[in-house]
Amino acid sequence: MVKETAKVRKVVSEYLMIVLGCFIVSVGFVFFINPYKFVPGGVYGSSIVLHNLMPQLQVGTFSYMISIPLLLLSYFVLGKGLGAKTLFATLLTPCFMNLLSSSVYPSEEALQQLSPERICNGMLNLSDNLILAVILGSVIIGFGTGLIMKSHATSGGTDILAMIAHKYLRVKFSNALITIDGIVVSFGLLVIGFGIGCDKPAENTWLLSGYSLICIFLMSRTLAYIASGSKNNKLMFIVTEDGDEQLREFIINHLDRTATVLQGKGLYSQEGKVTLLMMVRMREVEAVTTAVKSMNPDVFIIVTDAYDAYGKRWKAFPDKHSIEIR
Repeated sequence: MVKETAKVRKVVSEYLMIVLGCFIVSVGFVFFINPYKFVPGGVYGSSIVLHNLMPQLQVGTFSYMISIPLLLLSYFVLGKGLGAKTLFATLLTPCFMNLLSSSVYPSEEALQQLSPERICNGMLNLSDNLILAVILGSVIIGFGTGLIMKSHATSGGTDILAMIAHKYLRVKFSNALITIDGIVVSFGLLVIGFGIGCDKPAENTWLLSGYSLICIFLMSRTLAYIASGSKNNKLMFIVTEDGDEQLREFIINHLDRTATVLQGKGLYSQEGKVTLLMMVRMREVEAVTTAVKSMNPDVFIIVTDAYDAYGKRWKAFPDKHSIEIR
C-alpha cells in the first residue's frame, strides 16, 4: 500500500512538473519569441513562420497541425508507442500558448499581428533590445523544456523526423537534427526576412535569422543544464544476457554508435552477463532506454554524467601545447 501511494505521488508530481514546464515554455514564446519573429527551429519555429503567412491562425494552432501528424508518423513508421507524458506535453504547450496569447493582446487584430508594442499595453516591449528578448526567451524556454524532460517526457516535434532520416537515409541523428533546424531557420529567413509570401519586410529583418541561431544555442544549453546539470554527455551501462544480437544490431546500425563489452556474471544468479559501456548525448538517453527496454524488458541500465569524452566521434584530444599546468 505504501509502495502504491509513493508511486501515485511520483506520477502526480511528474505530471505537475510537465504542466509547469509547458506553461513556462509558452511564456517564453508568447512574450519574447513570437512577437519579434525569431525562428528557433523545430515545430514552434515552423509555426511562427506559418503564422506570418497566415496570421488568422495562432502559432499554437499551427503547432498542433504539425505535431499531431508527426506523432502519428512516429507511431506508424518508427513503430514506437506514444508515451502518455510526451503526448500530454505535446498537446498542452500549444494550448497554453494560444490561451496566453489571447489574454495578453487587446484585440483580434493585435493577436494576428503579434506586435510587441501591444503586449500588456506595451509594458514588455523589447523592440529596441532584441538581444535581451533573445536571452530571456531562450533561457525561459530552455528551463521549461528541461522540467519537461526531467519528468521523462519530450515535446515530440522534429526529433521524429531526425529519427526517420537516420533509420531510412542512414543520416547521423545529430546531423539530421541540425539539418532540420537549419531548414526551418532558412524558411524563416525567406518568409520573414525577405517577405516571400507575405507583406514586405521591415528594414534589416533578415538579421532576425542571426538572433534565431543565438536562440537555438541558448535554448539547448539551458535545457542541458536544467535536465542534467552542466554535463551534456551521458555514460550508459547496459547489463544484459550474453549474445544479445538484437541489441548489438540496434546500437551499431540504428543508433550509429559503438560500445565496449565487459564480461561478467551476476552475483546472485552466477550466470554470465554482458555490460555494454557506451557514450550518448543527453537528448538521446530517453530514446535509447525506451528502445532497449522494448527489445529486452529484463535489461538493466545505469545512466550517469560524463565530464568529457575524447576520441573518435567525440572531442579531439587537446594539443600538448594547449595544456596549462597551474
